[in-house]
Amino acid sequence: MTSTTTANTTASPLVIHKGGCHCGRVRYEVDAPAELEITDCNCSICHKKGFLHLIVPRTRFRLLQGADDVALYMFGTGAAKHYFCRHCGVCSYYIPRSNPDGVDVNFRCLDPGTVQRYTTTPFDGQNWEEQPSLAHLSQE
Repeated sequence: MTSTTTANTTASPLVIHKGGCHCGRVRYEVDAPAELEITDCNCSICHKKGFLHLIVPRTRFRLLQGADDVALYMFGTGAAKHYFCRHCGVCSYYIPRSNPDGVDVNFRCLDPGTVQRYTTTPFDGQNWEEQPSLAHLSQE
């Protein structure tokens, strides 16, 4: 897997990426291209968690196991739903305030083997209301 800062401009076929929490109780799969566009947000929670964002439409995310092992954290407006494993504490996905119709998967929680390349784009989440919309990321 390689990282680059060049924008991915070609539409790629979707592949199934699998991932989950540290202890393995929470597992999911997500349909996304093999070449991913990742967002690196500097807001208070993303920075502290080290979360790298892969936002997809809700229809492209499937929780495979661990529904009973997931706890929920909300703060501020309560619009974002931060799900984390109640055993190991890892937040491997959540419902973002910016894209309530999608699911935001932590790129760092994807299993190796299906990502061919990724680009990382910084996002000023400390001032997210003033930034360009991310709504396109959760659209089919």
